[in-house]
Amino acid sequence: MTEEMRISPSRASTLSQNLTSVLSRISSASTRCTPSRLVAVSKLKPINDILALHQPPHSHLHFGENYLQELLQKASLLPREIRWHFIGALQTNKCRPLAEQVGNLWCVESVDTVKKADELDKGRRRLWEKEGEERWNEERLRVCVQVNTSGEEEKSGVEPGDAASLCRHIMEHCPRLKLQGLMTIGAIARSRGVAEGKENEDFVRLMEVRDGVAKELGMQESELELSMGMSEDFESAIRCGSDEVRVGSTIFGERPAKQDAKIKNEVDEGKP
Repeated sequence: MTEEMRISPSRASTLSQNLTSVLSRISSASTRCTPSRLVAVSKLKPINDILALHQPPHSHLHFGENYLQELLQKASLLPREIRWHFIGALQTNKCRPLAEQVGNLWCVESVDTVKKADELDKGRRRLWEKEGEERWNEERLRVCVQVNTSGEEEKSGVEPGDAASLCRHIMEHCPRLKLQGLMTIGAIARSRGVAEGKENEDFVRLMEVRDGVAKELGMQESELELSMGMSEDFESAIRCGSDEVRVGSTIFGERPAKQDAKIKNEVDEGKP
């Protein structure tokens, strides 16, 4: 399927320039040897765009999606080498099919209840049973516990004080899951209004929560990643120690309305 897909050269060039710019900004903001991981958030964007960045010269691997059905369609059409991240609000009844049907699902970043963790574990068990446990034993499904650091009611996530208990449950009762770390969606208004020399308090708070969870569970802080920062504030997040940033519109441009989104764009041969 991907071999037959045409990619507009002009669109590919724009995406390449955007990705290069974001990677450069990540490198500049980083204070450690290994730059933060970039998840290119491709929700509501066609698979042509994803393939343009996955192919050389970039060979980008990590892409993020918000909707189960869209991810299922894209994963079935694109190379299995892609490492998918599910970053959207997750309904409990969608957890099992998500973990079972997307074999190259690299991480689910929005786990905020015990039930969701349990259902993801059951889904991954079914996948192992179908494809052979030996193949998947070394690839437990990574998960991040989402923490609501801003206190906004419309946002998902556990309360900061409840993060450790959910992390403990995943480690002790979900053998097919690997606790990757903690995730938050910081309040954009706080990033925009922060004083010079200061950082978004949501990012600082997640770092504090991570340190507390690590202490309570007897882990090194470095064993729990921080996933925070999006298009408008990823450099601030990196300065606060983020191991991963999720950037969409800065790479792919403005998104269409959900009802107007296409899984695949038809590109006429010979057109730029």
